[in-house]
Amino acid sequence: MDQDQRDYEKIKMEKEDIIKKLDERDYKSLKKYLIETNEADLAEIIEEIDSKEYALIIFRMLPKEFAVDVFSYLDVDTQVDIASAVSEVELKHIVDELYFDDMIDLLEEMPVEFVDKVLEFVTPEKRKLVNEFLKYPEYSAGSIMTIEYVSLNKNFTVREAMDYIRKVGLSKETIYTCYVTTNTKKLIGIVSLRKLVTSNPDEKIVDLMEEDMIYINTNDDQEDVADKFKRYGFLAMPVVDAQMRLVGIITVDDIIDVMEDEATEDFQKMAAMTPTDESYLDTSVFTLARHRLPWLLILMVTATLTGGIIKKYDDLLGKFLILSTFIPMLTDTGGNAGSQSSTLVIRGLATGDIKVSDFFKVVFKEFRISLICGITLAFINFLRLVFISGESVLISLTVCTTLIFTVMMSKVLGGVLPIAAKKMNFDPAIMAGPLITTVVDTMSLAIYFRVASLLLF
Repeated sequence: MDQDQRDYEKIKMEKEDIIKKLDERDYKSLKKYLIETNEADLAEIIEEIDSKEYALIIFRMLPKEFAVDVFSYLDVDTQVDIASAVSEVELKHIVDELYFDDMIDLLEEMPVEFVDKVLEFVTPEKRKLVNEFLKYPEYSAGSIMTIEYVSLNKNFTVREAMDYIRKVGLSKETIYTCYVTTNTKKLIGIVSLRKLVTSNPDEKIVDLMEEDMIYINTNDDQEDVADKFKRYGFLAMPVVDAQMRLVGIITVDDIIDVMEDEATEDFQKMAAMTPTDESYLDTSVFTLARHRLPWLLILMVTATLTGGIIKKYDDLLGKFLILSTFIPMLTDTGGNAGSQSSTLVIRGLATGDIKVSDFFKVVFKEFRISLICGITLAFINFLRLVFISGESVLISLTVCTTLIFTVMMSKVLGGVLPIAAKKMNFDPAIMAGPLITTVVDTMSLAIYFRVASLLLF
């Protein structure tokens, strides 16, 4: 049993124990049991419980600080359910204690009237910041950043900086990197906590800070932000506006969520579906069907070209009916070959290993790979057809020649189409299995019947 399965079984057993204690109204032992459970595990248990009433009872039994920690791990739908059910006093405490970016994530999913209710509990300054954050474009760096960072004045001494960090550090999401700003909030450098701890107390921050820094603009796409985190390996990165004023930071835990969302979106596109953020089990049948139908319709219409090609060569098939038996093998092999190449290239484009400028390198590499694969497959297939199936040499030669050209065409197309999509500012993931297979099927048959016409007549 792998680790994920063991974790699932553990969560399932704990959920059953909790529900049993709730049914028996054994609240005393249940409260002790809950407090001893890890916050993330408890959040997952609450999400798994079908009864909203039981989920709310569990949440209300938790100590205040522990409850906020658990709340921050819950998915947004469960957060909305709980926030809508608790009292105003409980909601105010949650809002006050949540990190700013977690609060923004919650508010983005709330109905307008509920947002207004939550904003009543925050200070005017914080309310102004919330309104600014909610106006940032979806999927931008500004929409996922937090204001829980440590900002130091360039004229601070190390001693003054450490005193300031001790004063405000507990309310910040991270203190490992501090950001040096001017009086107008312009970002001019960064300094690590390690350097502060190991430096002379009387030394000036301006003399210790690093001016060569990596930063993000508020309007940068979150996928580009994730690429920067992967490239540089930072735990946090500063976010600035057009005037280089520091407006927030993005932490690695938020980027992990972005990476998961982007990977999910790519998988959906690669499966020829319209991307959606909704959970599979929580999405209605009609919504799921609506997301799938457009691509299925496009692929179905495209596939009619295959029927047109077969109809064009009715006479050839009438004379050599045996040719029809090899159509599935040729189209399947072509589709599989194209999917192999497209998957690797799409992944390479996503990770930055492959760039648009590598177009001809990819073509040349896939051509050589396809030549090796095509000749090998054709040779093995030729022996099978002649010595095992007993087909004529001419028929076998027709099929195997087509196989070589099909594999070559499929692999080259699978390599270049995602790059072409990227060049045209489309998501390369749309050039995955289903689309590649449909295109390759049509072209494979065109090659097959053309080769058959040349060799058999």
